Amino acid sequence: MTGIVAELLDILDLERLEVDLFRGVSPQMGWPRVFGGQVVAQALVAATRTVPSSRPPHSLHAYFLLGGDPKVPIVYEVERIRDGRSFTTRRVKAIQHGRAIFATSISYQDAEEGHAHQAPMPAAPDPESLPDTRALIAAGGAGIPQAVAAYFARERPIELRPASIKRYLTREPREPRCQVWFRAASRLPDDPAIHQAVLAYASDMTLLDATLIAHGRTVFDPEIQSASLDHALWFHRPFRADDWLLYAQDSPNAAGARGFARGQIFNRAGDLVASTAQEGLIRPRSAER
Repeated sequence: MTGIVAELLDILDLERLEVDLFRGVSPQMGWPRVFGGQVVAQALVAATRTVPSSRPPHSLHAYFLLGGDPKVPIVYEVERIRDGRSFTTRRVKAIQHGRAIFATSISYQDAEEGHAHQAPMPAAPDPESLPDTRALIAAGGAGIPQAVAAYFARERPIELRPASIKRYLTREPREPRCQVWFRAASRLPDDPAIHQAVLAYASDMTLLDATLIAHGRTVFDPEIQSASLDHALWFHRPFRADDWLLYAQDSPNAAGARGFARGQIFNRAGDLVASTAQEGLIRPRSAER
């Protein structure tokens, strides 16, 4: 396991303060605010620790309320809403400086057999045929914006391989769809709860950016004020987050300085393992409040 992945697992290994009360920390990377995917993943870990391991999560619905302070620990307060015969519901509130910065509801279900169908996996280049991040930057040459280059050059626990970087090289509006392969940068333990938390972490990394494709912009554009407002995640089938997963994203709507995006996450075999949805702020800086 690489050091950066071990660090992620340490961040996801919350400290138990009391019954249903946990504390998490953030990596000290000089970021101005806590990465949203980290809070989603830590909240999922906190809730999951109050539920039997035989009952995995199937859905998560969250709101980002305030930007998190990476210098200060985050306290996660779990509320036991319901423990039924088949389903369990938890509510989690993340707190910093005495205020809620994030809130989520998570539902768990016993494994059951029933009707099954799924959307087909879209055509995509194999991840091995795509350049790694450093080669990606080199391929972009002088045309790739500095902020984009810095993002993809950063050492991270999640390896990303976009199917195409053409939209980062121009402000030409395009159909609001994109694909990116991702996986943990090294092998993870076999515990399914860890893989669910790592996928939850990664699910917020690129989704909001899809809302700006139709406008020839990206979240790296200094003229755009962007922030995730809410996040939804559904787990459909078992998976490993250290195997390549295809994140197929699209944005059916943007209005009111908000963009809406959807995501489907497939494994290499074409199984739809998870789905996501998110609305985020994509406000022009000229209208910043």
